[in-house]
Amino acid sequence: MGAVSGSAAAAGGRGPAERPGRAARRTARRRPAPLPQRHGLDPVGWALPPEAITGPALEALLARFPALADPEATPLRDRFAAGEIVDADGRALAADTPVGPGDRLWFHRELRAEEVPEVALDILHADEHLLVLDKPHGMATMPRGAHVLGSALVRLRRETGVATLVPLHRLDRRTAGVLAFGIVPAERSVYQQLFARGEVDKEYLARVDPGPGVTIPREPGERAELRDRLVKPRGELTTRREAGEPNALTELEVLTADADSSLLLRLRPRTGRTHQLRAQLSLRGAPIRGDDLYPSPRPEPAEPLQLLARELAFTDPVTGAARRVRSRRTLTS
Repeated sequence: MGAVSGSAAAAGGRGPAERPGRAARRTARRRPAPLPQRHGLDPVGWALPPEAITGPALEALLARFPALADPEATPLRDRFAAGEIVDADGRALAADTPVGPGDRLWFHRELRAEEVPEVALDILHADEHLLVLDKPHGMATMPRGAHVLGSALVRLRRETGVATLVPLHRLDRRTAGVLAFGIVPAERSVYQQLFARGEVDKEYLARVDPGPGVTIPREPGERAELRDRLVKPRGELTTRREAGEPNALTELEVLTADADSSLLLRLRPRTGRTHQLRAQLSLRGAPIRGDDLYPSPRPEPAEPLQLLARELAFTDPVTGAARRVRSRRTLTS
């Protein structure tokens, strides 16, 4: 297939001074990807912003994705020559094809060598709508950084053959436990809204090591309610507490108090802020055992983070069935 222009002007559409409207951009996002998944990974799609200046496709991609120029990667010009960079219709682009505002480019990411742990995937529930994984510690939910082929999403897609799987919520890489995936694209938003509205009951277990100034209960059976305003600034690793109306609520119960002074807690988050449980406990002098971010970042310890998403319970918005899925994992003492 020969190279074609990626710009709408060259295709007989709008002129270079015209910009795509909001509705047109939404329609473009809903179009199916012109490239298939590879290794369980979706292709990368990028739409040039309205302020983009029309120029060669190669230059546009390098400006947006500098990593494509990594010396260890296949030269981008060679990838264009091989027909690996395509437009929204799946037509191969040449490196010097002019592209401008609203044009969408697609390509597959190149993967670095990655050691994928030989950990069996424990599926707790599977039907035509949902798949629920008992995620182990150390496994990322989504492909990111050094954890791509070993991420839960990619491994599940490859091992089940279900290309449409998408996580309905997130667990930190170092947190283990119940992680739900949607199967049917048309149902995805209905399930995700269930989580966003707080209509899913979540239960976690955490083992903490109380330090000086601890302000949570310490006797088995005691309960507390943790209320904070948590904010995670863009580009920072950790969440911080700020003054103002609380946006993070967690119900806490002490299950056991061990001889080494550690506590086993049952936690029921009623909101879903980033690192909510880790931050709220650390702020009260009881950081979760094995935490590498709170109270301050440190090298990742060999010990797993002692945080387990033990249970999810909700009314299925598609089938109306009552769902309650519990992890088979435990925390070390």
